[in-house]
Amino acid sequence: MRQHSGIGVLDKAVTVLYAVAEEPCGLNELCARTGLPRATAHRLAVGLEVHRLLARDNQGRWRPGPALAELAVGATDPLLDAAGAVLPRLREITGESVQLYARDGHSRVCVAALEPPVGLRDTVPVGSRLPLTAGSAAKVLLAWADPELQRDLLAEAVFGERALAEVRRRGWAQSAAERAAGVASVSAPVRDVSGAVVAAISVSGPIDRMGRRPGARWAADLVAAAEALQKRL
Repeated sequence: MRQHSGIGVLDKAVTVLYAVAEEPCGLNELCARTGLPRATAHRLAVGLEVHRLLARDNQGRWRPGPALAELAVGATDPLLDAAGAVLPRLREITGESVQLYARDGHSRVCVAALEPPVGLRDTVPVGSRLPLTAGSAAKVLLAWADPELQRDLLAEAVFGERALAEVRRRGWAQSAAERAAGVASVSAPVRDVSGAVVAAISVSGPIDRMGRRPGARWAADLVAAAEALQKRL
């Protein structure tokens, strides 16, 4: 769940920003996504538009504005810095697509990705928002999530609590044709200095190459890459 600062108007404005970042939308859809009253959602969206944090597309829908990119230019993210050092080596070892996912509410977001230079690949663009109900990265992020979130999502997931317990026991997860037909993946948890799971590092590719039990081949390399990320954090 997204945290709240206790400053009501700020929290509502951030809720609007996240709702629009999910997909451009008009006022009706914005109200549906945020749960805000129509007048409040409109006032906040227009105010954010004035500050260029939101903009309008050619259909009049709100979308993320240019000021967000301008503000982000000087920002640094230790996780992304670490990924820039670790993911290229993992891609070289496996010859497959590699990704780094972080949890955002009931979804996982691809925050870094690299593709192999040639051959059939599993392309997940940076910024892609995927469910926590299928795929090895979803299992990793959900395995160490709070119990309430687990209960909410397991009812819709293609895996169950036993699968999450197995992920916690062995320290990695695998999947075959869960998120997408013909795709297999292996993922491992990335922890911060306190030991909390902050991301999942993954290798994915065609089942024809990776097999239906890709962990047998790549789990050790994934765990090593996750540990390398953790050391850099």
